[in-house]
Amino acid sequence: MRKILSIESTSQQSVIISNENKDEIIIDLRSVAGFDIDYNHYYRFEVGLGKHNHDTEQAQFKVYVHKEKDENEIEHYYLYLIQATGKAHALMWYDNIYHIKTDNLNSELRLPFHILVEEGKHASVTDMNGDGYYTPGYDVNVRMNDAWGLRDVIRTGELFSPKFEGWMAKIRKHEHRVFPPLPDDSPHKKFYEVDGVYAANNAVYELRPMPSPEAALPDEVLAHDMSGYYSEGWPEIKELSKVDKFYDWWEAENFINSVGISFRMNKVPGISIAFPLLVIKNVEAPLIGGWLVNRIYLQDKELRDFGWGILYSSSASRFMDPYISAGVEIDQFYKPGETVLSSNTDFVFETGIKIRGNVKYSPLKFLGVLTDFWGIRLGIKNKGFWSINNLDYVFEIGAGVW
Repeated sequence: MRKILSIESTSQQSVIISNENKDEIIIDLRSVAGFDIDYNHYYRFEVGLGKHNHDTEQAQFKVYVHKEKDENEIEHYYLYLIQATGKAHALMWYDNIYHIKTDNLNSELRLPFHILVEEGKHASVTDMNGDGYYTPGYDVNVRMNDAWGLRDVIRTGELFSPKFEGWMAKIRKHEHRVFPPLPDDSPHKKFYEVDGVYAANNAVYELRPMPSPEAALPDEVLAHDMSGYYSEGWPEIKELSKVDKFYDWWEAENFINSVGISFRMNKVPGISIAFPLLVIKNVEAPLIGGWLVNRIYLQDKELRDFGWGILYSSSASRFMDPYISAGVEIDQFYKPGETVLSSNTDFVFETGIKIRGNVKYSPLKFLGVLTDFWGIRLGIKNKGFWSINNLDYVFEIGAGVW
């Protein structure tokens, strides 16, 4: 349990009944509004693109604690799973997130919750109904175009396509399931017994408290990997002092704010800045997915020309994506013999491709000090609304997903 959302005015001592052994800590639900549970998966080695020994991936769950009194004033506690996240290759944009919604699909949710494991590379992928198939929009319903999905083909060392395709995933079979170590009083255990033996024909994983990264030494690579998700002194207690803090916790990591800054060349040099459509919050395009963002650019002498437009990109994380942008451009210039700037304002339309990549594990990893994603944009811009007779090439290179 990584984080506990405590009720206002409760102290850590009233929430946690401590024990020297982390796996024997007791949580007092009377003082809890919700909590996060993290499962860190360890694999001895991985294969495929960027293969290495000691691979780790994570699955995360958000649980809401509901309290209700019956007619006899006896208080009952109900635990509601509200979100499951399968982490993929240490990039938040790649997260596979299933968010519980109030619709009929939730009746098909299967507990214990199923996590699909990518062959060879071990990305964790949510499988809400436990059928062994990954279905975008069904098993993942948050940032669907960016979700990594289940790409078993990556173990070949090839990426094939920037987006998930159905043929990338193999069929999961029942005999390959790995079961959780359920306690004897679990109501789910009887469904997986064969002649009274739990998971008789399957493996059962071992559950241990998360150790500190120092426990991995002298293997510095594994220790460094573990330090990225280890929390000292877990579980962390976060006090719920306002209603909005509860929703901040509920929606945590569903939205990622990101700014892109690039060098721009469009006949003349300049700079380009892209940022969320609502400035502090990204806006996902309805029905088709992808993102709508603001983009402004300054170019020409002393950056005197100004352009603004709304840019659409079908994702923020794929290594190659098309984009379109529409807006206005103010071109300032001196007429012959004049010393006062004149200006023209025109509609501009731009389209092309954005190529981006994660530099964290590349020879350019030193650039990751600023951001993990860097990329280039190759496009064609037209100035004017009705006629297509003023075309220019656009080139941008810089930091950020946009």
